[in-house]
Amino acid sequence: MSVVYECPIFKVREEEVLLPHGRRTRLSWIDHDPCVAVVPRDAEGNFLLIRQYRHATGGTLLEIPAGKIDAGESPELCVQRELREETGFQAGRLTKLFEGFLLPGYGSEYMHFYLAEELSASPLPPDDDEDITLVKISAAEIEEMLARGTVRDVKTALGILLALQR
Repeated sequence: MSVVYECPIFKVREEEVLLPHGRRTRLSWIDHDPCVAVVPRDAEGNFLLIRQYRHATGGTLLEIPAGKIDAGESPELCVQRELREETGFQAGRLTKLFEGFLLPGYGSEYMHFYLAEELSASPLPPDDDEDITLVKISAAEIEEMLARGTVRDVKTALGILLALQR
């Protein structure tokens, strides 16, 4: 197995593999550390989302907070850190919603989804490369936005739908 490209966020790897049906082929994939995504809801049931510049998309997206799990960090600790960095709140209660691979066709990124409730102010400085604005949205409004296709980030749509089912 060889690393053909490496940056702070991921590695691109290539390897000659023997497939389950016996054929040999060369595969490439993005190797990414596990990560978390958190759906924050305040006491009134509003969703706290972030508007964030995403260069790869050509603009800003409305998203739930998310980030990479640091070495030695549990998913729950990562959720609290990301929540504090990106929204300025911490959660008194976390509920696991789902976990799974994001892009298994060409990536190893594994994401843990949580619902964050009982929020209280506890800000941490944001990461240097983030330009984030906090946006509060009612449950009715977010459902309408999902139906209209206004939410274009898949992890956000999934996280919100999972939270709305609870």
